Amino acid sequence: MVADETRTATNIGHLQRISIGTIVVCTVAGIILRSMKQPIWCKCGGWAPWSWNIWSSHNSQHLIDPYTFTHVLHGVVLCGMLYWLPRAVPEWTRYLTAIVLEAGWEILENSPMIIERYRAATISKDYFGDSVANSIADILACATGYWLANKLGSVRSVFFFLMTELILVVTIRDCLILNIVMLACPMDMIRQWQMGTS
Repeated sequence: MVADETRTATNIGHLQRISIGTIVVCTVAGIILRSMKQPIWCKCGGWAPWSWNIWSSHNSQHLIDPYTFTHVLHGVVLCGMLYWLPRAVPEWTRYLTAIVLEAGWEILENSPMIIERYRAATISKDYFGDSVANSIADILACATGYWLANKLGSVRSVFFFLMTELILVVTIRDCLILNIVMLACPMDMIRQWQMGTS
């Protein structure tokens, strides 16, 4: 009985750390992104929470879009990477490390250097960065992916990753792996296929 009560108290403590940490990370990231002149929301003024057309000016400006799923996969990958930390590292520390890394990427992704890289090297010719709301949603998507991978285990997480990538390739001709490839080492053949010109 005492052991159960101690375990429950520990779980509540971990949940509080995770919740407070998530709020702090999202708030700090939002403040930094706003100071970088990123819009809070889509300049169109429409309040639809999603935008599914990756070619429109609404992409990365509403809460979710097709690329939200790549941020879920960020969480899956980070969960796998952080699994190799020493067992003494508590789960809530691993989780917060993952979302801090994701928040760091969101800030870097919205820097002039990366925005210009996306515009020059990928199919995102009209990319001007994410709205603050979209970036915070991406951090929460990463948190969701981390949680999913933690529950699914390694084999099912790999299957989930591959299936999500396949669905994205079929529906928008892009995915996390292609995004990384095109950002790091762009290939005309891939870009032409993505734009439907090949």
